[in-house]
Amino acid sequence: MAALVEILFHKGAIITGSDVSERFYTDEVLERLGLHAQPFGAQNITDEVQYVIYSSAYKLDKNPDLIEAVRRGVPCLLYTQALGAYSERAYSCGVCGVHGKTSTTGLVGTILKEIDLPSQVLAGSVINSFGGTCTYTSKQALNHRSIFVAETCEYQRHFMSFCPQKIILTSVEPDHEDYYPTYEDIRQAFIDYICKLPQGGEVIYCADDKGACDTIGLVHEKRADIVALPYGESAKKMSLSGENVDYSVIFGKVENERNTFTLGLFADKGNFALAMPGRHEVLDAAAAVALVCQLLREFGKNPLDYYENIRRGLLNFSGGKRRSEIVGRFKNKNGADVIVLDDYGHHPTAVRTTLEGYREFYKGRKIIVDFMSHTYSRTQALLSEFARCFTAADEVILHKIYSSARENPADFNITGRTLYEAVLASGQKDVHYYEEILDAADFAKEELEKPLGTEYPDGYLFITMGAGDNWKLGKEILK
Repeated sequence: MAALVEILFHKGAIITGSDVSERFYTDEVLERLGLHAQPFGAQNITDEVQYVIYSSAYKLDKNPDLIEAVRRGVPCLLYTQALGAYSERAYSCGVCGVHGKTSTTGLVGTILKEIDLPSQVLAGSVINSFGGTCTYTSKQALNHRSIFVAETCEYQRHFMSFCPQKIILTSVEPDHEDYYPTYEDIRQAFIDYICKLPQGGEVIYCADDKGACDTIGLVHEKRADIVALPYGESAKKMSLSGENVDYSVIFGKVENERNTFTLGLFADKGNFALAMPGRHEVLDAAAAVALVCQLLREFGKNPLDYYENIRRGLLNFSGGKRRSEIVGRFKNKNGADVIVLDDYGHHPTAVRTTLEGYREFYKGRKIIVDFMSHTYSRTQALLSEFARCFTAADEVILHKIYSSARENPADFNITGRTLYEAVLASGQKDVHYYEEILDAADFAKEELEKPLGTEYPDGYLFITMGAGDNWKLGKEILK
């Protein structure tokens, strides 16, 4: 919602709005625009309001603002419907997948800032290199038919409102089990979304992700005209109208907190580097470069002429809010360096690959991860995967499950302790359980003050991970 507010604000809309009283990082985005959310109430809907755009967290017959808007006959649009309507006005590209949407969208926007194409990019979080949740390259970007790139979400098929000309597909696997009970259900949603592409439309997909490959195979059975461009280690060199579209990845070294890699199209030009941990981030970067290159071709430019621009954009990317975000660092009483990092990873695949990335990136640090599982339905459906996803960490702290408003905990025979016992049974060492987040504060502080052996010359890495509110523990430790 905050990202859409930014976009409509820059288009000249007069905006008011309401929200819960709890403060979120998005409040900073709004305040920079001179906007302040009001408490919910019918009085917010005045004669001046022409449209109401609302989050799917609220219902037309429950929220007082929405009840009043319906009573007055004011048109009400879901966020996804509004985003879809906006996407019709531009050459729009959707970034989708179970994992990596926000980082990939942020990478696209950060690269496009270095490119002479009018563009506007909307991400699902605050992106450091944007200075907010969206970015645009020039006033031209606000004109009709400029490029618009947006993160598009599969939950409840929200992305079906979007009107894409090109799509990035990062990954497909079971998730949102409350809405998609089976893998086939969620895969079908991605198939239907990709089939929204126009005749000859392009989908850029991760050749290293089995679900993405399955999805593309089924798309081709329905729409042979759709052009599927692979990226990743398993990607094969392709040619379109005689043009090299090789987006295969060769992973390089990880040193000096840099991830280096080579992309097939630019193999003769040199390596790229990313100041972010994890092979998954390199794959997200490859997807972003591939989309930018295809956009350059679409607008009559040669991607090879933009190697330096792309290289610079990749290096400028420093993640986003709650995406491998370093929230602080300090020296403990023994002089050891402690980095406190927060990450939104909440699916077992994302947790495993992210922790493996940290292990490679921060080789000389002892890694302690504090994880809070999000939704009972996901935890129950993927319990065995969750039990085995922490192997790259030296120590694990777990809590109660962070529930969703759309589920009733009484409907499930699982708790945070169930996950704790499953992780212990998997053979993971040094696993601890604290029901409430801040109950773990004293324990975490004691652990971070312990002397380190020679195997950890660089100090500690303390990670709060998940879609819950356990980020508060990192803040408490820093305080």
